[in-house]
Amino acid sequence: MEQTLVILKPGTVQRGLMGEIISRFEKKGLLIKGMKMMQLTDELLNEHYSHLKERSFFKDLKNSMMSCPVVVMCLEGVDVVNVVRNIVGATNGRAAQPGTIRGDYSVSAMENLVHASDSPETAEIELTRFFKKEEILECNHKLLLNIYAAYEMVV
Repeated sequence: MEQTLVILKPGTVQRGLMGEIISRFEKKGLLIKGMKMMQLTDELLNEHYSHLKERSFFKDLKNSMMSCPVVVMCLEGVDVVNVVRNIVGATNGRAAQPGTIRGDYSVSAMENLVHASDSPETAEIELTRFFKKEEILECNHKLLLNIYAAYEMVV
């Protein structure tokens, strides 16, 4: 099984959409292996968004992400990075398809409600950035065979 990082951004928290968005991942059959609310710092965001530091919107992005606490989650499932990115939709909410989180709730490229890792390799790095090893929990989910065929879970 693959794991990925999802961040419910300040807009999600401020607008009271946390439960709605978390339920979309759960209804899809993804497993929440870790979840916590935290206040992001300038230092953490400099590391997390280092690939954007030369962009004109970098300071605005950091300010937005520090405007209130966020919820970080470790989600697990087969091909979970791609599954989550499909649920989340295009980065720019104006371009995101209806039925996706951003397509249904966002009209902005920056205030797009959710961060989702873009690859399994990035997810691994991001998960270690936001979670201590003991904060990602193992659990025997008895319904997995109702979510996946047995051969799909052999990875």
